[in-house]
Amino acid sequence: MNLVRSELLKIRTTSTWWLLGLGAFLATALAFAFNAWYAHTVLSGHGEEVGVTGEQASAPSMAANLYTSGQFLGLMFVMLIGILMVTNEFFHQTATTTFLTTPRRTSVILGKLGAASLLGFGFWLATTVLDLLAGAAFLSLDGHGVQLGEWEVQRALLFNLLAYAIWTILGVGIGTLIPNQLGAVITAAVLYLIGTQVVQLLFFLLSNALHNEGVLKWMVVWPATASQVMIGGEANQFLPAWWVGALVLAGYALVSGVAGVLITRRRDIA
Repeated sequence: MNLVRSELLKIRTTSTWWLLGLGAFLATALAFAFNAWYAHTVLSGHGEEVGVTGEQASAPSMAANLYTSGQFLGLMFVMLIGILMVTNEFFHQTATTTFLTTPRRTSVILGKLGAASLLGFGFWLATTVLDLLAGAAFLSLDGHGVQLGEWEVQRALLFNLLAYAIWTILGVGIGTLIPNQLGAVITAAVLYLIGTQVVQLLFFLLSNALHNEGVLKWMVVWPATASQVMIGGEANQFLPAWWVGALVLAGYALVSGVAGVLITRRRDIA
């Protein structure tokens, strides 16, 4: 616990956490505004105009979407926090002191993983409280009730928490793989923002070439897509079941965490 507290103190003494927190707040506000318009359109009986029908057009489904507004960019921000928790040591040249103070490098990385998960929880809690307050008010005024008693909504909230924790762990793993701070941040952000779109485009092109929509379900191998699948709920012709996304994300977290420990144990620290 001392190592976890130490890592949390390090991140609190910089402006990083509140700058990323501000970004997460703005992303949540913008995403909520769009999702509110989207939910109103669908629940007013015009779902077909935006390509939404069946169970996806239900009030619980729209509520789950509203209450997890801002997730896409929020996950990127917590990933960046995980990266910075590792790369700050090299950027500020404190890695040697850290590993001399705590010679067991595995303990250091586990401390960073624990602290990163707590920060992920903090970001999830803050954004979720905003979404719940605004979402409950919007749904009530729109005549659909808060929908918080629905399992679909509860599952989305819980798995959204899991996604935030996993993406901070992924960030720590990326930071150990790429110790250069600027290189790690740019690489991770580009892969997350642009790589996700490229992967989806490639799968759509492959699906069209093979005349097989089932190919689209394999997009879940990309972690950003896996997060959306895990929270999205029911499977359809384009996406697999939620538990597939959960397994994919859990696999990435496990590999990232183990890789981070092994690489740090073997790396020479000047």
